[in-house]
Amino acid sequence: MTTSDGGGQTEPEVDAEAEAEHLLEVRRRRAELLESMNALEQALAAPVPGGPIRWVQNVSAALLELSGDFRDHVEITEGPSGLYTRVNRSSPRLSHQVERLIQDHKTLTELMSELLTLVGKAAGQFARGDSMRQDVDEVRERGTVLIAALVRHRQRGSDLMYEGYTVDIGGQD
Repeated sequence: MTTSDGGGQTEPEVDAEAEAEHLLEVRRRRAELLESMNALEQALAAPVPGGPIRWVQNVSAALLELSGDFRDHVEITEGPSGLYTRVNRSSPRLSHQVERLIQDHKTLTELMSELLTLVGKAAGQFARGDSMRQDVDEVRERGTVLIAALVRHRQRGSDLMYEGYTVDIGGQD
């Protein structure tokens, strides 16, 4: 593409409406992810003695919902026409931050998978009639680590968006 005076290259025109729609979808998915994080936090904090199997079921359901919302988040950010591709195209200087967020995705996916396995182990302990106290403590500890890592990832994502688009996508609090 040339400039109007026939000179050198310019940036390709960006469809502002498509960008605005994409950012709205990112915001919507971001809000869903936050809701899932909050649901997991509530499930982890619930008392166990009143119903251990209910506790395990609630944690498992919240974690599965979080995992699904996180997969959606990865898709909208890392996909071929995703947010990170757009940011790299419009602001190549931010490519290091994008790479860090992509690495976060891998780490967070592993944490979720490990936590799902641990929740399954706790359910097995309960089904066998064994005490699941130690497993509950470990599930809570790892769940808290996961939530903290997700919070940091969301903060880095907000920083990227602000720097890339000068848009505050909000904390959705």
